[in-house]
Amino acid sequence: MSSDPTPQINTSIAHSARVYDYWLGGKDNFAADRALGDAMVQAIPTLPVMARANRDLLGRAVRYLTQKAGIRQFLDIGTGIPTAGNIHDVSQSIAPESRVLYVDHDPIVLAHARALMASRPEGRTEFIMADLREPEAILAHPTLEKILDLDRPVALMLVAILMYFDNEDDPYTLVRTLLDALPSGSYLTITHPTADFDPESTGAAVAAATQAGIKLVPRTKAEVEKFFAGLEVVSPGVVPVLSWHPGEANEWPADDPNSVWYYAGVARKP
Repeated sequence: MSSDPTPQINTSIAHSARVYDYWLGGKDNFAADRALGDAMVQAIPTLPVMARANRDLLGRAVRYLTQKAGIRQFLDIGTGIPTAGNIHDVSQSIAPESRVLYVDHDPIVLAHARALMASRPEGRTEFIMADLREPEAILAHPTLEKILDLDRPVALMLVAILMYFDNEDDPYTLVRTLLDALPSGSYLTITHPTADFDPESTGAAVAAATQAGIKLVPRTKAEVEKFFAGLEVVSPGVVPVLSWHPGEANEWPADDPNSVWYYAGVARKP
């Protein structure tokens, strides 16, 4: 794990990772986080269900990548506060030799990073403090070389993270820089919120986040698909999370797959 000292954590200001933890029913959140979480739920009452459905999608994607794609290495950027069903929990339950490098720039995640270290002895997990805005620094980090072999396929996991980057951040170039460093046979997994299904309610939730100082950028289906340009997208394509391989888990069944306003996609680098 990174030897960087843990910076001070301001619990009086809402934080996106802790708000997400609140929606998931976690305990690592404070009054400011719960206030923002509740304000956003006023705009979109089903947000906690959406957050849990997004988390469930992560598990389905990891199972697919481990079982069907044969992936044994994962690079997870924007890890967030650990909770049940972390990537190594799922992947190593299928292939104990799986290796996972978790990346986050957030001191809150660093404070909980030891929960990410419970690797099976056959595999390995590690956490580094780094920022998606600096992909070259992630790729050059000495811990990455110790955990991941970039001559073998790697699954790049960007789950519910790109929504914090607007067009000025050029997220497409950030993702492409990471993919360019990975070999053929690697995979990209993305989940991303959208306003496609209810622009008005989504706009109200974005406004609440903005007022609390949190950038939140929903994207259209076409904008999410653009992240997968040049890749072989796994069937059924970029779809609402409840529609991505729903037969493999039914934790959050819904008559309307569009009731969870996140898109999901998994694609292979040729």
